[in-house]
Amino acid sequence: MEQSGEHLIPVERATVWRSLNDPVVLARCISGCQSMEQLADDRFAATVKARVGPVRATFEVALTLTDIHPPESYVLQVEVKGKAAGFGKGLAEVALAEAEDGTTLLRYSVAGRVGGKLAQIGARLIDSAARKMADDFFSALHEALDPAADRQQSANPS
Repeated sequence: MEQSGEHLIPVERATVWRSLNDPVVLARCISGCQSMEQLADDRFAATVKARVGPVRATFEVALTLTDIHPPESYVLQVEVKGKAAGFGKGLAEVALAEAEDGTTLLRYSVAGRVGGKLAQIGARLIDSAARKMADDFFSALHEALDPAADRQQSANPS
């Protein structure tokens, strides 16, 4: 599985950087996240309930940051274990650039592989689920960091 993307986030780069390293913000933005713990400056552990095609499972996730260049970039190594559901390993390169208007352009590229039952469901379903998870994460991050989104939601409750 490989994918890449970019998102414009309407706050300054330092705020985005802090948020991407804050376990509370990460837990709030990762769909299905049941827990997120920072084990060290460069390591996190999470429990995430997710559905990938017909496979539903609770996954134990280990995240390790490497090649860290605050507030510009890092490499995120991910290991996922879902018992009978299978496992996954991946690497994500994350880069933040300041835009002229004070916003932040976040670019990422991900490469990963899965095994076990997850590998049996097919690359298209894996890619689709990974794309949806990434889109959901960045939408939640945007909402968490954009003061205008908060004002708009409170002005228009559902």
